[in-house]
Amino acid sequence: MTRREFAHWARQPVQIIVGLVFPVMMLLMFAYFIGGGMTVPRGGDYKEILVPGMLALTMAFGLEATMIAITQDLNKGVIDRFRSMPMAASAVLVGRSAADMLQSVLSLLIMIGVGLAMGWRWHGTAGEALLAVGLLLLLRLAMLWIGICLGLVAGRPELVQAVQILVWPVAFLSNTFSSPEDMPGWLGAIAEWNPMSATAAAVRELFANPGWGGDSWVAQHSVLMAVVWPVVLIAVFFPLAVHRFRGLSR
Repeated sequence: MTRREFAHWARQPVQIIVGLVFPVMMLLMFAYFIGGGMTVPRGGDYKEILVPGMLALTMAFGLEATMIAITQDLNKGVIDRFRSMPMAASAVLVGRSAADMLQSVLSLLIMIGVGLAMGWRWHGTAGEALLAVGLLLLLRLAMLWIGICLGLVAGRPELVQAVQILVWPVAFLSNTFSSPEDMPGWLGAIAEWNPMSATAAAVRELFANPGWGGDSWVAQHSVLMAVVWPVVLIAVFFPLAVHRFRGLSR
């Protein structure tokens, strides 16, 4: 099933290239168009706040692509054919997630390379940097299973647009670009408890980059929450996706 997804990449390279280039364009836009007007705590470099935040945000960008792929397979009857074959039912969903995770690793490497070319640096140890990458991929895995579950529930590619409308506000309502303390109180609280905010803050801490700070409990325990949030999301959406998949023919 994973090789099948790789074959799709070979036949549709433009879609993969766009998915890799889009986060890079956003990083460059926010760094050079908006970064000059941002105030960073203790006079730090905005790139050192922005790049870890964009790495976390990039891990959520592919949710719609996963949903579209699942709904297309459903509408074309591909999944029904797979279900009738002598193969593990889990292979359909796990194969999809494995291919998407490999694409996410590639996207993460490209984003880190662009960040280094822009002048961003991490100042922690190699072990801390690897842990930061691990937390980013853990968030990505959680987002993938959310996308798989929602794709199975939606059933049609047209309904993906409704999810796209919700993804962007949730993604931007975080500490990726600005400090939650600069937002209205209730909005800042929501931003601090956003799973992407936890991962972004944890990655900044592990890379020894400056962060926005904050006195709340969640801001003081970002590494813990960067583990807890994805694990909770996977624990919720993985069984829901499996249950929905098993019930497709009922």
